[in-house]
Amino acid sequence: MTFFSVLLALIIEQVRALSLNNPVAALLQYHAESAAHGFDAGKPKHGLLAWLVVVVPWTLAVALIYYVLYHIHFALAFLWNVAVLYFTLGFRQFSHYFTDIHLALNNDDVPRAREILNEWTGLDTVDMPVSEIVRHTLIHAVVASHRHVFGVFFWFLIPVGPAGAVLYRIAEYLARTWARPVDDRTAAFSSFAQRAFFVIDWVPARLTSLGFAIVGNFEDAIYAWRNHARQWPDANDGVLLAAGSGALGARLSGPLAEQSSLDALATGDGGPMQVGDDCTPRTLQSAVGLVWRAVVLWMILLLMLTIAVWLA
Repeated sequence: MTFFSVLLALIIEQVRALSLNNPVAALLQYHAESAAHGFDAGKPKHGLLAWLVVVVPWTLAVALIYYVLYHIHFALAFLWNVAVLYFTLGFRQFSHYFTDIHLALNNDDVPRAREILNEWTGLDTVDMPVSEIVRHTLIHAVVASHRHVFGVFFWFLIPVGPAGAVLYRIAEYLARTWARPVDDRTAAFSSFAQRAFFVIDWVPARLTSLGFAIVGNFEDAIYAWRNHARQWPDANDGVLLAAGSGALGARLSGPLAEQSSLDALATGDGGPMQVGDDCTPRTLQSAVGLVWRAVVLWMILLLMLTIAVWLA
């Protein structure tokens, strides 16, 4: 049931993309903002309480509904899985930005590409060269593909099923939105959400990175993973982006790249060799192929596991 749930959800999502303004997303946003407003008193423990108030009801509700439907009829539980995955798993929840930037660059419309990148990331893109537009697009696309597809995929496969997918997506949402600067939001409040998502995402991030290495340039991906992951302030994102950089053969230098090189020089090893070439618009198409090959890889592995269970 797991394999066919994921496959059907991906097909439906490709045929009819989920709107970002759907009622479920609006309800989650309201719940998260209400919890933040009600619990933020300037201490980390208040962030913990707010996190539990948001995450636990959603996760338990999804698990309970699945349990009830499964005992009514197998088919109802299957449809519930597909519905949950449709709201939590999929490329189309972020890929419109990537596609529009790719199209603008292919049409030599660099100002339009800068405008879309700014809308997507909030970066200052004024006078940004094409290579930097592509680099930042790839950085955000690699992380987004993991958090919207592979991370959800992993948590759906563990025994809690659809509840795991919901746990992952809500944890990611709270870590991201509560960290945004808001006038009445304290820095301490979001600290637990950040730490919780880091723990939840630790294993999925490394499995995604391994998938990129297998379907891309394996040797460069592993080398970059070992030597360039520290260029990023978040260790999970660093592993993803380093492995993705090596697998693609594209140089995705992180904000701490200079410091990493200085640290390496201080140890006397001369610093790690740079992996990949400068980013070009062609690299965006290569990234699409890399991600889809990784999806096919994990789907094949899941199918093999499903067949093994049937034959056991």
